[in-house]
Amino acid sequence: MAQQHLISPQPLSLAQIKQVLQGSTQLALSEEAEQLVVRAHTFLHQHLKAAQKPVYGINTGFGALCNTTISNENLETLQRNLMMSHACGTGDEVPQEVVRLMLFLKAQSLAYGHSGVQLTTLQRLLTFFNRDIFPVVYQQGSLGASGDLAPLAHLCLPLIGLGEVRFQDFKLQGHEVLDIFSWEPIKLQAKEGLALLNGTQLMSAYGAIICLRARQVSLAADFLAALSLEAFDGLQAPFSPEIHRIRPHGGQVKIAARVLQILAGSQLQQQPKAQVQDPYSFRCVPQVHGASLDALEYAEKVFTTEVNSVTDNPNVFPEEDLILSGGNFHGQPLALALDFLSIALAEWGSISERRTYQLISGERGLPQFLIQEPGLNSGFMIPQYTAASIVSQNKQLCTPASVDSIVSSNGQEDHVSMGANGATKAYQVVQNVERILAIELMTAVQALEFRRPLQTSSALEKLVAAYRTQVPALEKDRVLQPDLEKSIRFIREFPFEELLA
Repeated sequence: MAQQHLISPQPLSLAQIKQVLQGSTQLALSEEAEQLVVRAHTFLHQHLKAAQKPVYGINTGFGALCNTTISNENLETLQRNLMMSHACGTGDEVPQEVVRLMLFLKAQSLAYGHSGVQLTTLQRLLTFFNRDIFPVVYQQGSLGASGDLAPLAHLCLPLIGLGEVRFQDFKLQGHEVLDIFSWEPIKLQAKEGLALLNGTQLMSAYGAIICLRARQVSLAADFLAALSLEAFDGLQAPFSPEIHRIRPHGGQVKIAARVLQILAGSQLQQQPKAQVQDPYSFRCVPQVHGASLDALEYAEKVFTTEVNSVTDNPNVFPEEDLILSGGNFHGQPLALALDFLSIALAEWGSISERRTYQLISGERGLPQFLIQEPGLNSGFMIPQYTAASIVSQNKQLCTPASVDSIVSSNGQEDHVSMGANGATKAYQVVQNVERILAIELMTAVQALEFRRPLQTSSALEKLVAAYRTQVPALEKDRVLQPDLEKSIRFIREFPFEELLA
């Protein structure tokens, strides 16, 4: 039975977003949210009747046309034209998981009662979410400053019977999906088109999903670092709390403690070690993983703030009897966080690839490329190539988007965030890092075979046993791409946190 999530003024967490996205959750408006939406809509139209001066976006043109007054009889046409003219996205389609969250976050933002939309408009957005109707949205076209204008235009066009949607494996015209359910197109009222198009929901949806996936990456990276350390016959001394007490960066301290917890009870750690130090990719895991974790926690704070914000313009304040035009649609906080998040993610991948490289190098009693009869067999030689290639691509993707700006709208929008470009790049980076970690997983589990019959820790033995139900040991060369795909799914789906309970 589907669960219900009530959209309300109460704070929304990333954990709640994860819960909504993972299940067949149905969205509904709380009574308080309905009252706020109706109050703002009523106030807006009362204000419009009494207004002596033009109000931006309500009875004026947009952007550089803000000084052009629009007559009352043309207000619906104004909003419809706005929706159509701004729907000029291009490139690849936005993934459906992102589109689904865009619907949720757009509804959440409008439900705070500072946008002036009709209740029916907001309810139609929720119905799209609940019926798994995904508007076709394109990745390119947003400057991330007057909001995500082009993507949000495509998201909302089907409300008025235009654009395209994906529904039950079919790609339909907007009017066709309305016909299926016998719905009338929404007739946009004053400001509604602008309320729908202004906002940061493309950047926010990407960012929230990347943060959620990055949490899984963080856990996976720590477990794999511990597993690789065991397979490499490495030392656990660099994780000792005394070291981190005298350089107490939050992430560093957390990661050192977590790795020690993962290693608890290992027979391999009780064996005498010939070396006095390990390479940085093992020894500096707390410092490197920890710095990325700190960056992730910063990004999580930014996106948690954003998903609880009103980001269209102008803003309606019924209690204060005000309609104010500002810049809450500007994506700069998100653009900076997305760039930072990309770099943090890339570093989890970069150090992982170095551990993979060490494991196949023929050091510490391990055979070259972790295979019997190297030469006749290439073993794990080429997976490391693949990881290196992906690490290099991540470096290219991590060139910041937020430092760029191009003047638009005849100079009215003279500084933009480029946060949407940052979002699509960061989404590619998090997928890349999952692939790099999958290669380390394949390699480390194979390397551990050469330490038998000694056992690693209970937590890591459970991890290895679960993985071996998916991917068998490599005894001689075979096609490894299917193993890699299974390993990627394992990284994304395995409940690492349960091994820490």
